[in-house]
Amino acid sequence: MAYVINDDCISCGACEGECPVSCISAGDGKFVIDENECIECGACAGVCPVAAPNAQ
Repeated sequence: MAYVINDDCISCGACEGECPVSCISAGDGKFVIDENECIECGACAGVCPVAAPNAQ
């Protein structure tokens, strides 16, 4: 199940650099994950200071 970033995102970008497949990018007011590219590793969730990425 792919990860998604919820509205708690503070756009700090910590998750983007941790993604091993580079499927996270800046969106409109928050970062977004390309669910077709996500490998469900959870690296993004491990570094997020506000727990915004969650398994969908």
